[in-house]
Parts: sequence; structure tokens; C-alpha cells
Amino acid sequence: MSIPVIAFFNNKGGVGKTSMVYHLAWMFSDCGLRVIAADLDPQCNLTASFLDEDRLEQVISHEGKPLTVFRAIQPLKEGIGDVAEPHYELISDRLGLVLGDMALSTFEDDLSDVWTKCLERDPRAFRVTSAFWRLVQKAGEKQEADVIFIDLGPNLGAINRAALIASDFVIIPLGPDLFSLQGMQNLGPAIRMWRDGWKKRLAENPLKQLPLPPGGIQPIGYMVLRHSIRLDRPVKAFERWMAKMPSTYAEAILQCIPVAGATVDTDPNCIAKLRDYRSLMPLAQESRKPMFFLKPADGAMGAHASAATKAYEEFKAVASKIADRAGIIGFSRPASNTNTTSGHSQMLFE
Repeated sequence: MSIPVIAFFNNKGGVGKTSMVYHLAWMFSDCGLRVIAADLDPQCNLTASFLDEDRLEQVISHEGKPLTVFRAIQPLKEGIGDVAEPHYELISDRLGLVLGDMALSTFEDDLSDVWTKCLERDPRAFRVTSAFWRLVQKAGEKQEADVIFIDLGPNLGAINRAALIASDFVIIPLGPDLFSLQGMQNLGPAIRMWRDGWKKRLAENPLKQLPLPPGGIQPIGYMVLRHSIRLDRPVKAFERWMAKMPSTYAEAILQCIPVAGATVDTDPNCIAKLRDYRSLMPLAQESRKPMFFLKPADGAMGAHASAATKAYEEFKAVASKIADRAGIIGFSRPASNTNTTSGHSQMLFE
């Protein structure tokens, strides 16, 4: 039985996707689940969110071979072996990180070349295409993880195709702007094409002993991030784009008729509508922890303390809803809102 994998993806960048993966990984672990967060974006923003510069330098220069995702796939890329045992950084007792690597971008051509060769029953093609899934599953087994989160870059290239094939579920973060909606419109056909293409290839698999991802890529909703609040309402310039989200998701992602009059507040496909928590960002970055773990010692006093508490409750509700939709069991409320972050953790918004 494989560990469920949830990808966070939009063809539009800058929507706070990496911050969402970072915070939800912490929240799931704080609520009793064991988590692996995997950075499959060659820009490595998620890795930089978790690790400080000293530790980053150590893992990148480790014995001449970085302790990253690229090290794990390098034998396969070079044709001298299969996926190596992955390193994962233990961030807390229940949270591990598979580190990103800018060198991962050099794997793009390999993944592109083997896609067609899978239909020719080429054994190596199946090993390469399934590399990400087998890598994160290995890390998850070592961590005894209940769930795996994947952070992706904002493009429709071969790396993201392989990463989405490795995913059971996908969540689409959105900003209240035209380009986020266009990104979602691009993503719908891509998901269907990749899912159908992988099903055809699975039927041609010559390596029956090789475990392969089912490639479900089931959309379980969208999240609206970073909308400014005035009197508990989004600024008017954003309202027009938020109004289009329910129908765009229904048409582009689910290929169904939109519910007439649906809003992000009433749409069952909307997982959450989160504020940007702008006042907490500098404190969280300086303290190297999620914003909902900020304490008075971190400078979160008065209104900041109230905002941190509210952030905790809101992220807890979001995490609970995601766990329900993905069928992840064992999610529970912690006894207290305690700060369990390590010295290496850091929040970094895209």
C-alpha cells in the first residue's frame, strides 16, 4: 500500500504555493501525522524555507555529493543504476524534507525523451518516468509517513508531468488575478492528458516487478491565497477574479457545468480562502518558523499574537479539510499549540 501523495500546483507562479506546502506540512505534523515534504521545483524555494544558509551549504557540499533529490536520481540519469536511497532532512520528529536541487532541471530532457519510449515497452523509460514516485515513497517509508506533499514549479514541462503522475491528489492554489485563472485553465487539459497517457503506458509496462504510480492525479479543490482584506472583504479589484473561480474550476478542471451563482464562499470545491497575513511574515522569517507558531518571544505580541492564533486555527481547519478529502486518517487536534520547530526551519513566501 503506497503512501498518499498530494501535489500543490498551478501553471501561474507567485501565488504562495510554496508557503502553503510549508505551513501545511508543519500543521499536519503538529496534528499527529508523519509527513514528508518533497521539493521537486528546481528553484528550491521549499528547501530554502526549511533550512538556514549554514545547513544549506552543508547539504549541498556534502562529500562532493549533495544530499538532495538530484543525488537520488543521478545513478538513473547517468545510466549506472536505479533510484538511490534518498536522503531526507529530519525537521522535527514527524516532519521530513526531501531537499530540492537546481541540478534537477537537467533531468527535464531525460523525462521528455522517455515518455514516448514507454509506449515502446522500454524498461529504462518506465524506471525514469516513475523515479519521483519511487523516490518519495522510499523516503516516506523510512519516515513511516502518513502523507507526502510535493511542491512544484509553475510550468507544464516533463519534470512536472512526472511529479503529477507521482501524485494521487492535486490542489490548485490561486491568487485573485487573471493569470491564476489562465494557469488553472491550462492545468485542466494537461492533467487529463497526462493521466490518460500514463494509463496507456501502464498497460505496456514490461517490468511487472517494478512498482509504479497509479497516476490518479485527482483534483480535490482549489485555495485562494493572498487576498488583501478591508473590513473582512477582499479589495474590489480582486472581486471580479474571485467571482470567476468556481465556474473556471468546474469547467477547466472537472469538466462539469458550473453551479449557477456559486461563489468562493459557497463553492464546495474551494478548500479555503486565506488572507496574506502580511504583518506576520517578517516575524516568521526572522524566527525561522511557521507564522502560527510565533510566540511573544518572537515579537508576536498584541495584535500579532492574535493574528498568529487566528492563523493556527485557520490552517488547522484547512489541513483537516484536506485530510478528509484525501482520505488520510489519524488527523487530530494537538493537546496544545506548542512550538515544535527546529533551528533550521524558516518560512519563505514565493
